[in-house]
Parts: sequence; structure tokens; C-alpha cells
Amino acid sequence: MDEQALAASYERCRQLHRRHGRTYYLATLLLPAWKRRYVHALYGFARYADEIVDGGTADPAGRLCRWSDRFLAGLAGQPVADPLLPAVLDTIQRFELDRADFAEFLAAMAMDLTVARYRTYPDLLAYMAGSAAAIGSMMLPVLEPTDRAAAAQPARQLGLAFQLTNFIRDVAEDLGRGRVYLPLADLDRFGVRVADLAAPTAGEAVRELVRFEVARAREHYARAAPGIALLPRSSQACVRAAFRLYGGILDEVVRRGYDVLGGRATVPAPRRVAVAAGCLLRRPGRPVRLPGA
Repeated sequence: MDEQALAASYERCRQLHRRHGRTYYLATLLLPAWKRRYVHALYGFARYADEIVDGGTADPAGRLCRWSDRFLAGLAGQPVADPLLPAVLDTIQRFELDRADFAEFLAAMAMDLTVARYRTYPDLLAYMAGSAAAIGSMMLPVLEPTDRAAAAQPARQLGLAFQLTNFIRDVAEDLGRGRVYLPLADLDRFGVRVADLAAPTAGEAVRELVRFEVARAREHYARAAPGIALLPRSSQACVRAAFRLYGGILDEVVRRGYDVLGGRATVPAPRRVAVAAGCLLRRPGRPVRLPGA
């Protein structure tokens, strides 16, 4: 592929990232310019697959299968007629990314077409291993940790922390798609019915359920935190900012009394900018503040 077409593919990924991942997109602005395009490419890959699954188009299973086949063909060195995949394939080649992470992610996306409930947290973790932890693994080589082996588990834990944060925030939105990501065993524990998640505001039982899930998400953030110090200066501010901003969503959930049904918990724009600026100025290697601390 010529450089102009490849640049257009990277730009397509950047636009997807900017439009759909405002929190993480802001954090990537703290990366050196040359690294950003590769993060955009990996985000674009994940987001586009997610749009196929959740976009409400006809035959999502067929579309995902055909797009996955094009991706696999590209990995095998065949020409790919796709506006987004060339950037992804270029990123994989440049950083020698583990192809198993991409297969695991696509398998998780296929699960979303057939699985709408998870009985236990280990069941949900099996799904999140592909949909979230694998993305942490994909991103890690681009971020260039000083010790990749030591940073591997924190990177996966950060992916889990981010996704569980999204699941907590998006309970009502996910239910509108027919999905409940919070484990049914947890709903049972707190006496919550699936129908209760459709209420305009959260009752006491739902609030206690959400309190429990927030504490669980914070455990993942705590396991992820040591990995930030293993990143070079050029990557630390970005990941620190993403860590703080996603963790800030949990803080907003707490501030609202754990009511995730009465409105979407978001970090206000001025706060996002202030956090990003503070992370840029933070001395590398300093411990990151955990959500709720």
C-alpha cells in the first residue's frame, strides 16, 4: 500500500478514536506524536469491531465474520480492501504484536452476539480477557515498557479496570441492548432483579450492588498501578492520565450515591483537562493516585 493510502487509514482510526473515545483520546495527546497513530490504530480496530456488534446494522454476525476474514487475510500478507485495516496491520508488523491477542479480542466480540448474561464474575472475566485485557496486551509494546514481562499483568489489569468501569457506568445503556454485564450472582446477592435496572433511578438494592462493583473495579486499578512506573517518560503521562480519568468516572458514580440509572456519570471537561495537564507535569515514577484515594 502506498504511503498516502496508509496515512488515510491511520487518519480514519484517529477520527474513530476522537469521536468515540474522548477520555482515552485526550490521554493520547500526552504521547509523543509518532506514537499516537499506533494507539489510534489499535483503538480503531477495537472500536470498529464493537460498532459492527452494537451498531444495529443487519447481519452483525456475518459482517463481523467477513471483516475478521479480511483482517486474517491481511495478516497473511494478502492485499486488503478496507479503509481501516491497513493501519492496524502496519502497527502489528512494526511492533511485532502478538496475533493471539487479536484472535482473543475477535472471539470476545463474537460472544457479544450470542451471550447477553454472565452468571458469575469468573464467567465475566473469561469474556473480558478478550474484550479488555487483550487490548492492554496489544498496547503495551507501543508504550515501550522497560520490563515488558513485569508490565504484562498490570497492562491486562488496566484493561479490566477500564472495562468494568464502563460496565458500571453503562448499566442502563447496555440493558437497552438486551445485555447485563454485571454478574447475575451479584444481582442475586443484593436482591436485584434485571427489571430493576430499567428504573429511572436506582433503588437502594441497586445502589448497594453498584457500590460492590465499584470496589471490585478499584481492585483492578490497584493491581494495574505498579505498571505505570515501568513505562518510559514518553508514555507515563498518557497512561497516568487515562488511569486517573477512568478512575474519575468511578468517583463520579460515588458522588451520585451509586445511582447509575439516573444519568451517565462523566468527568466534567474542565476536570479532564486539569487532570491531563497535571499528569504531563508529574515527575515520572511517582505513584499514581488510586480512584477514591
